[in-house]
Formats: sequence, structure tokens, C-alpha cells
Amino acid sequence: MTAKVVANQAQGIEAVSPSYERFAGSASLLAAAAGLLYSVAFVVLKDQLLYSLFLMLGGLFTTGVLVALYERVRSFSPSFALLALLLGIVGALGSAIHGGYDLSNAVNSPTSDPIAAANLPNELDPRGLLTFGLAGLSVLLFSWLISHVTYFPKNLGYLGYLLGVLMVVIYFVRLIILDPNASPIIPAVLGITGVIVSPAWYAWLGLVFLRGGRTESSAS
Repeated sequence: MTAKVVANQAQGIEAVSPSYERFAGSASLLAAAAGLLYSVAFVVLKDQLLYSLFLMLGGLFTTGVLVALYERVRSFSPSFALLALLLGIVGALGSAIHGGYDLSNAVNSPTSDPIAAANLPNELDPRGLLTFGLAGLSVLLFSWLISHVTYFPKNLGYLGYLLGVLMVVIYFVRLIILDPNASPIIPAVLGITGVIVSPAWYAWLGLVFLRGGRTESSAS
């Protein structure tokens, strides 16, 4: 293995289209905005129509980000990168489907109580198994990979660890506590995750992609 190949692996340099990477950067910024708006609509406004729409859009935006992220980290560990991508794509599509399901209930509910209908476990994403559970595992794996390639700031990986743990915690809390208004735990965890940590991670990731790699000012 040549020194150039080793250097490229350390930097996460693969055949990534610059135009796609710019697209992924923009998609990541949009995912950050969608995640923030989802959290505000869910925790503060309690508007089913809005939070369902932003959940669906956030899942769709995330799929574009994950492909570029996979391309940048797969040189370090192709198998773990592929596992992270698969978990992330399933989680993102599950989020989009879950959001679309809730959105359809909000627009035209089959029952007299659309909120009660939306609180029923989604058959494809029960209590956020895909949206938070699998997606959180994907973020944890990607964050580990990010910390091993020089293309990304190491602190981005550390922030991803925090995000991944919080997402898994949200799934288990949502699984145990059925009514999100019955305990302050869910709004608190959702608020920290959705208003601060998740938007910060996706926005930072988007800026790295748009700038073509880490910058010393954003890395420790």
C-alpha cells in the first residue's frame, strides 16, 4: 500500500462528486432546520400538522447526507461504514414514513380525534424505533468513523456521540412513557436533542461538506 493511499484513507478521500458533496451540504443544513422546526412544533406549539411535515422532510433530507458521509468514511472501515449507512437510510426513511403517516392523519383523520390516532404506535416505526433508535445507532457508528478520518473535525465526532446517545434514549423513553405530556422527561430530552444538539451536528456537517473538508477554526 503506497503512502498516498494511506494518506487518502486517513483523510477520507474517495471518488466523491464535488457537486454531490455541495448537494449533501445543503441537504444537511436543511435537515438541521427541519429538525429544529420539528422540535419546536412538537414540544412548544404541539401542532401535529407542522411537526409531521418537518419530521417527513427531515428524513428525506437526511438520506442525501448519509450517502456523502458514507463516501467520506468508508476508506477507514468499509463494512462498518456500510452498516452505518444501512441503519441510517432505514432510520431516515422510517422517519419520513412516520411523518407522512402522522401528516395524513392531521390533514384528513379517519377518526374524530386526530391526536389520539397519531399517538397509536406506527406499524412501520413503533414509538420511533427507526426514527430515533436505528438512526441513533447510525449516528454513533458514523461518529466513530468520523473521528478516524482527517476530513472531519474530531469534535464533530464527539458531538455525534452525544446526539446518537440522546436519540437512543428518546426511543426508550418514548417506548416506556406513552403520553409525552405526562412527564417532563420527553419534552426535556427532545428539546435538548432537537433544538440544540441535532441541528448543531447537521449544520456543522453541512458546512464541512460545503467547504470541502475540515477547517482549523472549526476543529480542536
